[in-house]
Parts: sequence; C-alpha cells; structure tokens
Amino acid sequence: MKLLTLNTHSLVEENYEQKLHDFVLALSKELPDVIALQEVNQSVSAKMVPDSELSGYVPADERAVVRQDNHVYQAVRLLRDMGIYYSWTWLPIKLGYGRYDEGLAVMARSPIKEVKAPLVSAEDDYSNWKTRKLLGVRTADSCDEWFYSVHLGWWEDSDDPFCDQWQRTSDHMLRHRKVWLMGDFNSPAQVRDQGYDLILSECWHDSYVLAECKDSGVTVVGSIDGWRDKFSSPAGIRIDQIWCSYRADVFSSRIVFNNANYPVVSDHYGVIIETR
Repeated sequence: MKLLTLNTHSLVEENYEQKLHDFVLALSKELPDVIALQEVNQSVSAKMVPDSELSGYVPADERAVVRQDNHVYQAVRLLRDMGIYYSWTWLPIKLGYGRYDEGLAVMARSPIKEVKAPLVSAEDDYSNWKTRKLLGVRTADSCDEWFYSVHLGWWEDSDDPFCDQWQRTSDHMLRHRKVWLMGDFNSPAQVRDQGYDLILSECWHDSYVLAECKDSGVTVVGSIDGWRDKFSSPAGIRIDQIWCSYRADVFSSRIVFNNANYPVVSDHYGVIIETR
C-alpha cells in the first residue's frame, strides 16, 4: 500500500496552474492508494460544479458546494483525462485569507464507502481560521482501516491548544480498530515534550520511524505561515507526518515535491510511505 500526504497551499500558491500540473503528473506516476490533502481551497466566488460533473465524489457534508477552481476537483478531473480514476471527498472547514473555502480532502484508488468528519477544535466557527476538523474515509479495499486527513493547531495556542485537539482526535479514534492519521500536525518531530511526544505516549506509531528506508523526513524549510514566530531549524522541520494505530510493516518513507523528487508545489513538501 502506498500513502501520500501533502499540505497543498493550493490556490494561495504563485504559479498555481503550473504547480497543479506538476502535482497531477507526479500522482499519475506514483499512483498512491490513498492521498490525504490539507489546505484544499476553492474561491468563494467561483461557479458551482454541476452534480453531473462530480465523478467519483462522495460528500462529507451534503451542504458543501464544490466550485470550479476547487483544487482536489481539478486534480481528479485532470487525472481522469489521463485515464486514472480516484474516488474523492472534500470538506470545507473555514474561510481562508478572506476569499477561499479552505478544507481537507482524501482521494482513494478504491471506492470510498464511508466518510467521517469529526470536529476537534473547541468551536465550530467557519469565520475563525482556528477551526479544525478531521476527514476520514473507509474504502472498498480496506474495509477494516480508516484513513484520516489531519490539520491540527499549535501546542502553545492559549484558546485551543494542540493537547485539547489531540484529546478529541484520540477519543474519536477509539471507535476504529485500524487507523492512519496523515497530515500537517504542526508539531515538529524534533521538539520534545510537546505534540509529537504526546502522540507517541498514546502508543501511536510514526511511519517514518518504522520505515526501513528513509530520507531526512524534512517537510518544511524556511519561514511559512503559522511558523514565522515559532520554532525553526536551519535544517528544516518535520511537521507533516503519517501515524498508524498499529505497528505496520513500513518499507519506505520518502519526501516528495521538494525539487529532488518532483517539483515544489507548496510551502510544504509531501510524504509518501509504502507498506508491505
């Protein structure tokens, strides 16, 4: 099984159309079984996509409207034009930069059979950029496993710290036997006694640590939104992670979209793991 996670930054990126093309071309070569995406945007003013054009779409919220420039819709459409089909879901969570519906997405090669979208922030306020939810799917090929796209807040947030959001996340996961958490945890693996160590303390397994073959694991280099006044490292930080509720047999963990493995498409690099 091959899993990919990426904080896309999507429509916020300069040269977006080229980066969308690069992203889709990489997917066509790698063909991940499940893809977890964060910061998946659409313009609030863009035209709505007719239901007849939403091939493979499984709603996470029946009230959600998919618009023409929706990042995951465009990626799935371009892949379909190449003869590659993904089942997909998207959940708008908050208003981003005052002009985007921003949310999470999951794409799967196997048909999505069930979707869950629990709230993990203290409040559910679409106008508040700190609102956080999870987006999870169960597929036809992995009926006993759940795959969640995750984008959590920061450890030191006084309004709704990481530890509280993690507790809500952990409580929700108790209803599943096997779970993969994939995404932007905003908790550097290098920092002790904060978010990363909290997850470890609850017996979750970091796929990077489990992997037989791995690289640096660094997913953010330089200064990006949300981290300008926080912990930084000249060598970069590893905040995009893939965790598993059981000790999976992970063969490899690779950083992608870092110019060494496919062009940069976001302010984050992506992570691909392969299991046996």
